[in-house]
Formats: sequence, C-alpha cells, structure tokens
Amino acid sequence: MALALQLRLLSLVPRLLLAPRRDLTVRGPDEPLPVVRIPRALQRRQEQRQSGQRSPLRPVLVRPGPLLISARRPELNQPARQTLGRWQAAPLVSRGWKHRRARQDYFSIERAQHEAPALRNLSSKGSFADLGLEPRVLSALQEAAPEVVRPTTVQSSTIPPLLRGRHILCAAETGSGKTLGYMLPLLQRLLGQPSLDASRIPAPRALVLVPSRELAEQVRAVARPLGSSLGLRVQELEGGHGMSRIRLQLSKHPPADVLVATPGALWKALKGQLISLARLSFLVLDEVDTLLDESFLELVDYILEKSHIAEGPADLKDPFNPKAQLVLVGATFPDGVGQLLSKVASLDSLTTITSSKLHCIMPHVKQTFLRLKGAEKVTELVQILKQHDRAHRTGSTGTVLVFCNSSSTVNWLGYILDDHKIQHLRLQGQMPASMRAGIFQSFQKGSRDILLCTDIASRGLDSTQVEIVINYDFPLTLQDYIHRAGRVGRVGSEVPGTVISFVTHPWDVSLVQKIELAARRRRSLPGLASSVSEPLHQETLLQQA
Repeated sequence: MALALQLRLLSLVPRLLLAPRRDLTVRGPDEPLPVVRIPRALQRRQEQRQSGQRSPLRPVLVRPGPLLISARRPELNQPARQTLGRWQAAPLVSRGWKHRRARQDYFSIERAQHEAPALRNLSSKGSFADLGLEPRVLSALQEAAPEVVRPTTVQSSTIPPLLRGRHILCAAETGSGKTLGYMLPLLQRLLGQPSLDASRIPAPRALVLVPSRELAEQVRAVARPLGSSLGLRVQELEGGHGMSRIRLQLSKHPPADVLVATPGALWKALKGQLISLARLSFLVLDEVDTLLDESFLELVDYILEKSHIAEGPADLKDPFNPKAQLVLVGATFPDGVGQLLSKVASLDSLTTITSSKLHCIMPHVKQTFLRLKGAEKVTELVQILKQHDRAHRTGSTGTVLVFCNSSSTVNWLGYILDDHKIQHLRLQGQMPASMRAGIFQSFQKGSRDILLCTDIASRGLDSTQVEIVINYDFPLTLQDYIHRAGRVGRVGSEVPGTVISFVTHPWDVSLVQKIELAARRRRSLPGLASSVSEPLHQETLLQQA
C-alpha cells in the first residue's frame, strides 16, 4: 500500500515540473486576491445536492377558457382562442415521443363544436323540395326515412347539379350524407326514363360500385326502401363467390333497375357475359379513393370501358340510346384521379364539389393519443372496454369499434377478450363470405357493443351508434386515419364521438406529429394533395364554418 502511494507521488513530479507556474503570492496588502468564477447553474446544482431537495417546478401560466390541445404537461396546452402565426413554432407534445422515456405520455385534441360541420350554417327553412326533387321522390323519402327532415350542406350542393345532368366529383368529409345526396337524383332520373324491352341478359339502368361487401349491403339498405316506394328494383351483387353463385344471384331475381356491386363480382359477371352495362344511365363510384387503389384499379378500368359515359348533359336526353352520368364520391382522394377519368370522360364536363373541411381534423370529435409500449396495449384496451361496460350498465352509451392493421391481430385480440369475458364481434377480410355476411348489420342492430375489425369497416359504413373508435394499431397512413375517425360524429349520431389511438412505433409517432401540427395550426393534414385541386370545372364550393 505504501509502495503504491510512493509510486503515485513520483508520477506526479514530472507533471508539476512541466505545468506553467502561477504566481499566487500576494506581494502587497493592497493587491486583490485572484477570483475563481463558478457558473451559476453549477453552483445551484451543488446547493441542491447538499440540501437534498429537487429543483422547484416553474409556475405554469394557464390561460382561462376552453382548450384546443390538452396535454399531460400543462405547459404544452393550447387554448382554443390561441392562433399560431404562420412562422411561429408549435410546441408539440409528440416531439420527443420517439424516445423510450416518452411512454405513458398523452395529449387530446378537444372538441371545438358539438354538431357535425355538414349541419352548420343551414337554414331551418331549407328543404329537399327547394333542390328540385319531384313530389313522389319526396314522398318516398318521407316514408323510408322520416327522420331526415332537411338536407345537409353536401346534399344541398350535390343534388341540383346532378339533376341538371352534370358529372360530379364530390369530395367531402365522412358522415356528411353523400349516399343520399346521389341516390335521390339517381332514382328521379330513372323515373323519367321509359323502360326498354327486356334483353337477353340483365342490363341495369344504374350502377353503384363500392369497394366492400359490407358497404354494398349498406347502400342497398338505403336504396331498397326508396326504390320499392317508387316501383324501382334494387339488387346487390355479392362478392366473394364463384361464377355459379353469381349466376344464381342474377337469375333468381327479376332484372334490377339499380345494381349495387363490388368490383370483383361485377368483373366476373361481365367476363362471363352474365350482365350488360349497355343500358346504363347512372354510374356511381362510391369511396372512389379506394376503388382507384392498385388492388381495384384494373377491375374498375375494365368496368369503365364497358360503360358508355356521356360527354355532357346533352348526351343524356336520348332515352333510346342511354349513356351514363358519372358520379365520384369520397372523403379522401389520391393522386391520378384526373388521368384515369380522362380516358372515359371529358374533364371539362366534370363538376367538382369540395368541402372546406376536406382532409381536416374533425372539430366535433375528441381525439386522444396515448404513447404506449407494445406490451402495454392489451392492458390499456381491456381497461377502456371494462370502463365502457360499466358505463353501459348504468346508462345508455354507444358502441365501440377497435381497429387493427391485420386479420391475425383481430383473431389474436379476440381470443384475449374471450379470456376476459368481454363479448364482441370480429370482422376481417380473410373471413369466408358466409361468415362476413351480416356481421356489421348485427353490430349496428346492437347484438354486441364491441367490434374488432380491420380497415374493411372504415370506408363508408354508417355507424351512427358508435361512440368510441380505438386504434389498437395506429393506421399506416393519414388517409386511413381520416376514414377510421370518420366512424364517429356522423350526421344523425346520437352520442358524441371519441377517438383513442395507441402510439407505439416510430412511424406512428411521425404521423401523430403531423396530426398534432395540423390541429394546432387549424389546417388540413399534409401529404393528401390530390387531383381534387387539379384544374377541373368547379361549379360549387361548399363553405362550412
């Protein structure tokens, strides 16, 4: 021990000899002593260590009034009355969420209004009769849907140009009444046309093309009561079956005036010459952003080639040489819509109707984002569902949609809920058609309060009873987020909507940061620029507050 100490002292001798000398001696009584300056932060840290106390929290300035963004850390709250400048930096809650220490952090985008934007700024005197609909169509609407009293903003802007024979591209937020907006003019147009002689194979006069079987069932449920009151036959061509089943569907029914079909089933029927589109007078592509996706594009392109699209309103006047009026409907629009339409119709004849809330965060739905570890998601989900079950027993509450990104996750999560005795339904794309049939309708009728599903339940389906949407897996795109969140807060919803999203992966955080920034700046979501902004003829622009 003593030998080691001596060796250390000997090693310090060269350092002391080579180091510069400092004259610290005081030569006179009046000469000042040298000053050693210590940084204030280091001094404060040393004092805190000695006292054993943590640094006092800085007081947070809280402005009175409602909040637009409420966070776990109050200093990141944003009042509803605050508007960020164009170049002002936005303090994002999710800025550091890619770090593992951000777990258990959260923030919410609060409701800015109570009613859907499609119902705002409407005159109580407005009615469907003012839009040009015939009395017998109004009577059928009153009989089939007595709860529909006045048109929404989308319907008020869509119905008149459709009655004038214009091709329409309607881009509006989810749940704004787009289905009824095109269905009423469709039925009125068929009433004004004479019925031609029956052909060898079924030849519908109107076609509504939708991306999923569930949406086809829903559109048929809307159209059939209206059609039966007007003497028009509505038929659904179910997908997921072979040629023999499709042949049976088309043969056992009398020829339909309105056909609601999925691209796959209609493509098979056209290839097998089981149906003809030669007499088509009205063609609707509902959820067109999905129909123009790569998975459907080739099928839809073939269907459009078999349809005779009118060049303009003048081509629609000859009842013995029918041509189709084109209607495109969707809540989000991808790039390339104009290029596809230019193959079958003149872009100058297309009237674009857009909503000011298109691609925007819904202001009447609360949206909460939870930063969780992957292993924590099941526990959080079970806790939310059990709280909802307790609230359902004490009072009337809505239903719950739980979205997953894959069919395997839906099945795996269903087994876990079974272990917790939580009753639910499952809906995913790998189910056989016989199992999928009627699942969403059973959920709508209230047979179960919880539905585990993939994105096949996020497009166009009416879900006025849904109160909570849970993104167990965060959606892969902002476009999918808009459609999932659109299952709540729809026109006619009886309960206020809430969206809860579990944020786990770094790519989830990147999307959440874009959503939070758009909400704080009150702008549309980035990266959704579409062909809606291309120089198409714009006759009507929806102005919604």
